[in-house]
Amino acid sequence: MNNTEGYITKAIHLMIQSGKELNMKKPLCLSSILVTSLALAACSNNNSSSTDRDNTTNPLNQAPEQPKEDRISATRIKLTFNDKEVLINMYDNPASKDFLAQLPLTVTFEDYIGKEKVSILQKRLSIDDVQAGDLSKKGDFAYYAPWGNVAIFYKGLEDATNDLIILGQIESGKENVENVDGDFTGRIEKVTK
Repeated sequence: MNNTEGYITKAIHLMIQSGKELNMKKPLCLSSILVTSLALAACSNNNSSSTDRDNTTNPLNQAPEQPKEDRISATRIKLTFNDKEVLINMYDNPASKDFLAQLPLTVTFEDYIGKEKVSILQKRLSIDDVQAGDLSKKGDFAYYAPWGNVAIFYKGLEDATNDLIILGQIESGKENVENVDGDFTGRIEKVTK
């Protein structure tokens, strides 16, 4: 028997004993017992933890707020190579900001699996508080945390990975990345207006 049941049992016995001593009518005594029992039972069922209360559904059926990682920032970068350029709109997330702090950079991109151009960064990006696991699509500029490399996807990648963080999206010049054969060295810098 738990504490609540013990309290209810004691309360009932005390009320019955009080009713006998005061010569109350039975219906009044029984209704008092019933009301008190229900009140105590209701109190005992209010043991839900704060985590149970936090996991309730949205009562207003509002759409969840879009994560900050999906918002495009006002910052753009430019990759210049072989007299060509690629403009990329950066997303607003901590990994993108960390990448921007490393600019300007001169990097060498290599082709990887016929779908992306990759370059290992000298300094890894901070991935704290960044949601990873997105599927890449053509034109994504991304960071692959296990290898510490950035990637430009000139074709989509059908396989999901839990370690891919999308840093931005190509605005113009996709064809310049698609049409380059082999490795190339380029300069990445912020675009100033």
